[in-house]
Amino acid sequence: MEIRSFEVADTEAVVGLWQECGLTRPWNDPRADIERKLTVQPELFLVGIEPDLAQEPGDANGAVIASAMVGYDGHRGWVNYLAVSPAWQRRGYARALMLEAERLLTARGCPKLNLQVRSNNSEAIEFYTALGYEPDHAVSFGKRLSPD
Repeated sequence: MEIRSFEVADTEAVVGLWQECGLTRPWNDPRADIERKLTVQPELFLVGIEPDLAQEPGDANGAVIASAMVGYDGHRGWVNYLAVSPAWQRRGYARALMLEAERLLTARGCPKLNLQVRSNNSEAIEFYTALGYEPDHAVSFGKRLSPD
């Protein structure tokens, strides 16, 4: 897998990946999330590409099989939408994306990386624990500012 920054042409493939991985929710428009990310640190929106697969006939760029939406607010780094297509899981690709996220954030002087996992997603919890992440014992709050 090759890791590169997201390109607008990747939009439908990434939305499909998120749907395939069960990351989309009715109250979050994935296309709007992508549009918003492209206005803030777009270089930190990562995709994993399998170069030997063409998304469409004549496409030489390969297929999107993974993603990670990374950000840094000057205080903490965040990762959202970490996804690997089920057909490509258990090959170290999610780990590779997280290592790249950590590298990019460290290069920006980021002291800590945060992420959120749904409490019933035991597989993701085990994955992040294996990478050295620990629960912060903090309660996550949210408030919708946009109705999408």
